[in-house]
Amino acid sequence: MTEAGQDSGVPLSDTQRRVRRSPLLFTTPLVLLGLLMLVLVWESVRSNVTGDARAEWPWRLQLIDMEALGSLLAVAAGAVLARAQYARTVRPYLGWRAVWAKGHLRGDVQAWRVGILNGGQHIAAIESWDCRVVLTGHDDPADARWVDIDEAVAELAGAGLVVAEDFQLVEFGKGFPLVGTGSYETVLVGAFSERFVESVESLYVRVRVTDVVGDSHERIGDCMKGARAVTHAPLD
Repeated sequence: MTEAGQDSGVPLSDTQRRVRRSPLLFTTPLVLLGLLMLVLVWESVRSNVTGDARAEWPWRLQLIDMEALGSLLAVAAGAVLARAQYARTVRPYLGWRAVWAKGHLRGDVQAWRVGILNGGQHIAAIESWDCRVVLTGHDDPADARWVDIDEAVAELAGAGLVVAEDFQLVEFGKGFPLVGTGSYETVLVGAFSERFVESVESLYVRVRVTDVVGDSHERIGDCMKGARAVTHAPLD
């Protein structure tokens, strides 16, 4: 989904997607394989030229011995396939988990606690973290834009919501590690009071992370998803 599509009135997709591949570890092996394939085509055509013509330019130009070329092609193809398999193995699996619980807001009141987790087996580093606020009764949700945490807090405060009393949002700096746990252990994203849930239609969080092979992955989550449908009995 494009940035324009995400800023339209269409509901935002919460499907994780890869947004960028590592130029060094993905593009370079493919370029090398492509060049070797071109050399193979050249040498194949050159080998079918008659003996007299082969002595003339450009057919006398031999780029590489066919035996060595075959070995290089095998290595390059193996590198591309190995990289693809390894990238799939170390891919992060971003997820969200939320529950009504106490202990996150002033007065120890019930709060909708939202956390993020990396269900993969390897670490992922946060690349960017943005928010998008849609207030209840907003005339045009498409007007909501992606902002950083500070701007989101200011926007919420402008709507009459109080930090630490109605909500708290955790700010994650660039490079913050989301450790792959393979479990449901979460890192706190934010906590929101009942008043907040009534006042805010959606609070989207867009997180982009970089995995260990340099690929970037992105997922969007709505912190208010499920808040109005779940009975908020205290959990021990």
